[in-house]
Amino acid sequence: MTNGKSGQERTELHRTIWSIANDLRGSVDGWDFKQYVLGMLFYRYISENLSNYINLGEIEAGNKSFDYAKLSDQEAELARTDIVSTKGFFILPSELFENVKKRADKDENLNITLEKIFKNIESSAQGSNSEDNFKGLFDDIDPNSNKLGGTVAKRNERLVKLMNGIGDMKLGGFQDNTIDAFGDAYEYLMGMYASNAGKSGGEYYTPQEVSELLTRLTLVGKTEVNKVYDPACGSGSLLLKFAKILGKENVRQGFFGQEINISTYNLCRINMFLHDIDFDKFEIGHGDTLTDPLHWDDEPFEAIVSNPPYSIKWDGDSNPLLINDPRFSSAGVLAPKSKADLAFIMHSLTWLATNGTAAIVCFPGILYRGGAEQKIRKYLVDNNYVDCIIQLPDNLFFGTSIATCIMVLKKSKSCNKTLFIDASKECVKVTNSNKLTSENIQNILSKFENKKSVDHIARLVDNDEIASKDYALSVSTYIEQEDKREVVDIHQLNTEIMNIVERVNVLRSEIDKIVLEVEGER
Repeated sequence: MTNGKSGQERTELHRTIWSIANDLRGSVDGWDFKQYVLGMLFYRYISENLSNYINLGEIEAGNKSFDYAKLSDQEAELARTDIVSTKGFFILPSELFENVKKRADKDENLNITLEKIFKNIESSAQGSNSEDNFKGLFDDIDPNSNKLGGTVAKRNERLVKLMNGIGDMKLGGFQDNTIDAFGDAYEYLMGMYASNAGKSGGEYYTPQEVSELLTRLTLVGKTEVNKVYDPACGSGSLLLKFAKILGKENVRQGFFGQEINISTYNLCRINMFLHDIDFDKFEIGHGDTLTDPLHWDDEPFEAIVSNPPYSIKWDGDSNPLLINDPRFSSAGVLAPKSKADLAFIMHSLTWLATNGTAAIVCFPGILYRGGAEQKIRKYLVDNNYVDCIIQLPDNLFFGTSIATCIMVLKKSKSCNKTLFIDASKECVKVTNSNKLTSENIQNILSKFENKKSVDHIARLVDNDEIASKDYALSVSTYIEQEDKREVVDIHQLNTEIMNIVERVNVLRSEIDKIVLEVEGER
């Protein structure tokens, strides 16, 4: 919550969210239950967003006391077509979040009421330009699921709690940074669930600081881009960093991505709305990016960011169509079936504009292993597509302690050199994890922009040297760690030892004399 929301208010909001989520979770696994919390947050958001939009129009027209929530459904129906064409969806006044919440504890059929409302919201977009962006959005928010309780009464009891909890969140009025508040609440919930879910959560969530670094790497020298893309977009946090850093109006054609997991795909679209990205400014697709890629016919992207799943299996050479796929055929070999990492990189390279930049989180093994992966690295280096490799600290990501890397790709480099940056120490420790601070991010970016060698930290390497080292792209191959062990002068040490030995001999001689004297006195 920027632009006027104090840090104290943000902390209070986070505390409230934490309390609601823990209170409501019960027997439902947190990572599963997030669909309900985030889904209900979305329902509240679009209800308020629509009411505010209509109310503002009426107030500007002189109807100062107008309140869409108090209108009859019959009166509201008259404006349905116009509202769908501008907002992409429609909600009857009786089906707005605030009105349903007022009646919720007295509605014995709340589960059926909500199921019907969710279907009505989705169907309101049918046949319009926004249909694809609303279709199936509420699929993971099943009010009749046994996850919510074994009986209808138990399920409705939890749904009432959920609506009250979401309704009580202090998210501000329309004129009071509502968008930032909803977006911030979403990001906090995702981070909270991911950190508590281990690997299952971490697969779909990139820490905000890493998202910011990836985004800023692609924006060096740019104040606007045509559009942004993530081939494995998860909940969309990487894409939305561009809206926060550049301003959504400076992402001219919008936000694009593809996600294989249906629940996460739904969450990503919800995330777009919660960050006030209009339905005509994002295109998130569902499916396997590697075998069924979308956005083939789109203009290439000036900014690509991604944290693709680490070393997942894919069809590889068992699918004869893939070796002739123009995304992969130029390298002459496919990524191994057991490790699809470089397939995502080749895909991103194909979708990248000539003047664009891609920043992709990589598992370290792909930078030094032999076989097909070495051949793909050879293709990338020989064609001068690798701009920079950045070694990150360990323990940055949810679900893995491994120190990952960032590969930066460009198609229009000015020299046949590759920059290597060792940023493994650029972090602060927070409990059991490491975290990038603003200063850490700036330090990395300054090395990236300067493109100059700095002892033990950064080195600009000729591509011929990389070729001579079997196309290894590990940072440690080119940057020597600083030896912080104390330098010992062996000659000085020997002199000191000789002096000590001489002193010991003198002391022994003196002790022997004293002993003889004592014995003589006896």
